Amino acid sequence: MAAVLTGAGALPATAHQGHDHGGAPGHRASTPMPPPALPPDLAEVREALRKYEDPVAAVRDGYLSTLGCVEYPEGGMGVHFLNPALIGPTPDPFRPQILVYEPAGDGRLRLIAAEWFVPLATGVSGRPSAFGRPFDGPMEGHEPLMPRALHHYDLHVWLFKDNPDGLFHWTNPTVGCAGHPYALMEHPTATVPHHHGYHR
Repeated sequence: MAAVLTGAGALPATAHQGHDHGGAPGHRASTPMPPPALPPDLAEVREALRKYEDPVAAVRDGYLSTLGCVEYPEGGMGVHFLNPALIGPTPDPFRPQILVYEPAGDGRLRLIAAEWFVPLATGVSGRPSAFGRPFDGPMEGHEPLMPRALHHYDLHVWLFKDNPDGLFHWTNPTVGCAGHPYALMEHPTATVPHHHGYHR
């Protein structure tokens, strides 16, 4: 699994979602939003993941914080907790590779979303899908928290916080990183051709 999470080189292509740490405007504060109304299949997933509203429970189950709170000029993502043991070519609706939290004041974190994450290095044969929705990508890795050479597909689902831009949109305009000690203002990266593994 370490080979999936490291690498070098990249194949830049068209602009897409993604992350590139650099000079940027100040960070916004998060705006409270209710949980979204969900269809039955996603409501079942939300209930299965509800235990992770306590981030300590997530850590105990193998989800490790990537430390940074990710934000873009147009919207935020939050703090990603990644479970490397769940990475593979076939997404499991009840086992997302990533849980996403937002700063909730006093150093606390609030669970807001889940992300299904499939690196090309897993040998995935084509664009995966879940919940009737094709994944975004393939794209470069999201610097500085992820090597740019980590080409992957991903799918964000805002299970615990309503997103005015849509349930599956990659950012949420109500999520901000103001006050987080490792707030990162990032910018779109590039989509890449679908090739297995890394490229030098």
